[in-house]
Amino acid sequence: MRRHGALPVPQAGLRPFLVRVLSVMLVCGHVPSALAAYTLPDMIDTAMQYNPALGIAAAQRDAAQAAVTTASTYSNPQVEAVMGPSRYLTPGGQGDNRNWNVGLSQPLEYPWVRDARIAAAESGTKVADAGTELIRIELRSRVKNAFYDVIQRKAVLKLVEGDRNLLQQIRERVKLRVEVGEAPRYELIKADTEALAAERDYQSALVRVNEGKAYLRGLLGSSIPIEYDVEGELPMGYGLPSLEKLRDQVVHSPQLSQVRAATETAEAKLKLEERLRNPGLTLKASVEEDPDLRQMRFGVAIPLPLWDRRQGPIAAASADVRQTQATLHDRELGLRRDMEAAYQRYLIAQQQLAAFENGLLSQAESVLKVAEAAYRYGERGILEYMDAQRTFRLVRKDYLAAKFDYVSSMLEIERLLGTELLEVKP
Repeated sequence: MRRHGALPVPQAGLRPFLVRVLSVMLVCGHVPSALAAYTLPDMIDTAMQYNPALGIAAAQRDAAQAAVTTASTYSNPQVEAVMGPSRYLTPGGQGDNRNWNVGLSQPLEYPWVRDARIAAAESGTKVADAGTELIRIELRSRVKNAFYDVIQRKAVLKLVEGDRNLLQQIRERVKLRVEVGEAPRYELIKADTEALAAERDYQSALVRVNEGKAYLRGLLGSSIPIEYDVEGELPMGYGLPSLEKLRDQVVHSPQLSQVRAATETAEAKLKLEERLRNPGLTLKASVEEDPDLRQMRFGVAIPLPLWDRRQGPIAAASADVRQTQATLHDRELGLRRDMEAAYQRYLIAQQQLAAFENGLLSQAESVLKVAEAAYRYGERGILEYMDAQRTFRLVRKDYLAAKFDYVSSMLEIERLLGTELLEVKP
């Protein structure tokens, strides 16, 4: 008997056969290579190098450092030169009828004003540094969440692909039974409906995988090819500490660190505005020559805060301090609220996983096996078997969704606290 499979090729005709195969390959194009596969560490490293948000943060850090340089710079001196004709008002005056004046002035800030200006600029660099760190943490968390989302969607795609193939096989068997008169026509209609639904689910799952990959690629700055694959699995071996311990970690969140730095900046600007009431003085020196006289002058000019005592700028800076303090309190409350909500989702997902793994999956599989055996032996119809098959698919999909919810809730808490709860292994 001839085995099913590839047709045998005679040895004598092997060379012409290979020539024909190569010709077909040249005409049809090259054989597509496997897609490049990326792990989670690859994705994170690529995002840290090419994501534009980090470039924006770096530019903001440079601008804050430039503000420190500006605050540390001394004011330039000013040179003034004046000359013109002279005319004697008393009779008998003789000599040169020209006069000239050369003056030099140097503004100087008081040391306490200069220190306050530099402190305000340096606190701006702390805000920029905290913002850069926050962007890194946010980007890392988003990449991890998007990566695991693609992993979960691929698992769903594999699941529905198997269901589609199985339902197509069932449909062919039902069709054969209907053609030979062993089953009524409505069973074929039911099988066709289930097969079409499985095909629809497969196409939908395929689109969702491509959508997840596109979003993940967008986080990496488009530095990877459009067509790629990911390698990894959901980190199900991790858990969270108690809610009390997580509450204690909220105060160390990078989000609060950024707001605290902004509060320090506002307080430094308020101190600067208060000291700018008496900003400094101006040293002056000049030489003046008339036709009969040469004079040298040295002096100092000090502004007097009589009319403008900077009430407006001081009040605005004080309002900024109160606003940042209120923002810090509001952000801390919001972090605690969001963290506790994410922790509740974590507990719910944990309970769901326990329910699936402690009996729900095995029960659904057992029901399916019983229904399949009963259908094969003619004890039940196709409708009962299809219902059991559909229930088993839904249970497995819900199980995959619960696994992703479990990981996603931990990633959300990780993002809020700014700590790595799910370790990224190379």
